[in-house]
Amino acid sequence: MTTIAIIGAGGKMGCRVVDNLSKFDHRLFLVEVSEAGRANLAQRGLTTTPQAEAIANAEVVILALPDRIMSRIAHELVPQLRAGTLVITLDPAVPHAGGLPARQDISYFVTHPCHPSVFEHLETEAERADFFGGVHAKQVIVCALMQGPESHYALGEQLATQFLGPVIRSHRITVEQMAILEPALTETCGLALVLALREALEEAVRRGVPRAAAEDFMYGHLKVELGVAFGRVGFPVSDGAKLIAEYGRRRILRDDWLKLFEPESVKDQVQTILRHELSPPPEGHR
Repeated sequence: MTTIAIIGAGGKMGCRVVDNLSKFDHRLFLVEVSEAGRANLAQRGLTTTPQAEAIANAEVVILALPDRIMSRIAHELVPQLRAGTLVITLDPAVPHAGGLPARQDISYFVTHPCHPSVFEHLETEAERADFFGGVHAKQVIVCALMQGPESHYALGEQLATQFLGPVIRSHRITVEQMAILEPALTETCGLALVLALREALEEAVRRGVPRAAAEDFMYGHLKVELGVAFGRVGFPVSDGAKLIAEYGRRRILRDDWLKLFEPESVKDQVQTILRHELSPPPEGHR
């Protein structure tokens, strides 16, 4: 049995963590200050514990908190932790930005879900409806030990597999690599491009294409194009499609867009998330 304090237990991620860890033999202390969060826990028949009491004897503290407040809360509670406590965060932004307080006698572990793969075969409707993962659909996770002994990596990975489960695979990476994956790869690039696809679909509809036809055409072609682009099928796109894709790439993407993966850019992306505001665009790209 592991004694775990979950900070932000009634929030969106907090409830996922609580729901899953409750299936295992752990002693859970739930910390939640918002009325909405407490109501979420009350619906589950659960009560909260004051933060100081919850962390007094905790072996593990899970920070299930939004990025914008995590650093402040961490600076409040980390000085009160017992030596040897394992602190787990669910996102690399604050750790990568240096937002966790320095303390050498505790451990920091970071984990994040990969979410159910678009290429995974899902058999049931419940699995197909679980876009995020952690309820019905199997998923993969990434884990990083920022500081601490190997025994704490093993414990952190075990707990992450439980509260993000069902998990079929876990990758060990660094916090810096996790920040490359998110935000740089999957949000700065991936989400931006996906939202552009949505804008393109809406433009086709605005220009007279029936919505149902546009959606069916887009969704079907996306499946083919993802399969081809990521080497999941045994055939290429046509020469004409390849040519016109390059036509589009030259008009949509900046030539230097891969600089988004440079370390200073990744750090700026993380800081942008924590500031919760955009910086002015570079000169010449307004």
